[in-house]
Amino acid sequence: MGKHTGDVVKARPSWDEYFMGIAHEVANRSTCERAQVGAVIVKNRRIITTGYNGSPSGLPHCTEVGCLMDNGHCIRTLHAEQNAIIQAALHGVSTGGASIYVTHQPCFLCAKMIINAGIVRIVYDNEYPDDLSRKFLQGAGVALAQV
Repeated sequence: MGKHTGDVVKARPSWDEYFMGIAHEVANRSTCERAQVGAVIVKNRRIITTGYNGSPSGLPHCTEVGCLMDNGHCIRTLHAEQNAIIQAALHGVSTGGASIYVTHQPCFLCAKMIINAGIVRIVYDNEYPDDLSRKFLQGAGVALAQV
């Protein structure tokens, strides 16, 4: 492989592209049929936790019993960002100063959790129409970048 064999050398992904790719892979574990969202919390270029949207441990998933809808949203599942933050708490890993890579822009509830978890940067792929979350994140000094 490389220059001598005539193979095309693939460009090395940036760190943001690399971690976002992992977030998309994590999203494949989602058990909600309405949205597959993945999150990866990274500190010093090291993955500290991941999360995807799914039901609380031990409870039935949307794929098993259907979505539990309220105001057009499935409330059976925890969001990917919530699960990633909870995993850090469960395993005693600090999220202070970390970045979170999410396949979708965080909603308002997740934005508040991200702020209080001390996460300083959010990198996301897909838009989510929530201007209030953007306003809170900006007010708290959390950087928000779309890739």
